[in-house]
Amino acid sequence: MNPNPLEQAIERHFAAGASAINDPAAMESFLALRDALERGELRSASPDSTAPTGWRVNAWVKKGILLGFRLGKLRDFPAGDLTFVDKNTYPPRYWAPKHSVRIVPGGSSIRAGAYVAPGVVCMPPMYINTGAWVDEGTMVDSHALVGSCAQIGKRVHLSAAAQIGGVLEPINASPVIIEDDVLVGGNCGVYEGTIVRTGTVLAPGTILTRGTPVFDLVNGTTIKATTDTPLIIPPNAVVVPGSRAVAKGKGHANSEAWGLSLYAPVIVKYRDEKTDLSTALEDLLR
Repeated sequence: MNPNPLEQAIERHFAAGASAINDPAAMESFLALRDALERGELRSASPDSTAPTGWRVNAWVKKGILLGFRLGKLRDFPAGDLTFVDKNTYPPRYWAPKHSVRIVPGGSSIRAGAYVAPGVVCMPPMYINTGAWVDEGTMVDSHALVGSCAQIGKRVHLSAAAQIGGVLEPINASPVIIEDDVLVGGNCGVYEGTIVRTGTVLAPGTILTRGTPVFDLVNGTTIKATTDTPLIIPPNAVVVPGSRAVAKGKGHANSEAWGLSLYAPVIVKYRDEKTDLSTALEDLLR
């Protein structure tokens, strides 16, 4: 399939390097991409049933986002009695009732180039970075972060202080993906391209990274990232923070030393009616 004209333009201007900085055509292409991202017409990663992970990374879109940083110049943005300074290509987004997004007062910000669907609730203070996709009915709670290019599905709750990592480089790297109907508990961290499948519950304090194996007590298996695929949490899993004993060296419990253990996320069950009842309060808050 031939690339569309915008993709061709972004690829050309990105490859031009520093020579694109003062090119009006490069700025025009970037602004077209940024507007398409905000309308939800483009995204940095898209569902794709033919891909091994079920998702396809749109590397050219990420190049366009990086192009915006290259083209941008620092400017001040007045905010009442305060000011802040950022690239002029990535101002904070303006919101109105017609967008059907609730942004409660108290210090939240959504950067240009992020898609936030109707019905999303943003509790202060929270932050959504450029290139991110936040789908319908999701709640982004206080002190939560949605990193650059992260993909958040429908009816997700990102609880207080949840951190969803971002990624722009390397270009082909998969962003963090949280699929539909996921509950991300308070102080959770999901990083390094991890994919959390539909219906999963992450208990407060759970940390998921590419280098952290997940122990599935239900099926007696260990889930790990590979060279070609990120860490993928199966649908409807209930993941809690746990620990595992150090098996070697000075940390071994049977040695003359420390008896240490390491952090280990553990799947203790898969979601059932009882779990759903415990999360039913979400609907009352929207």
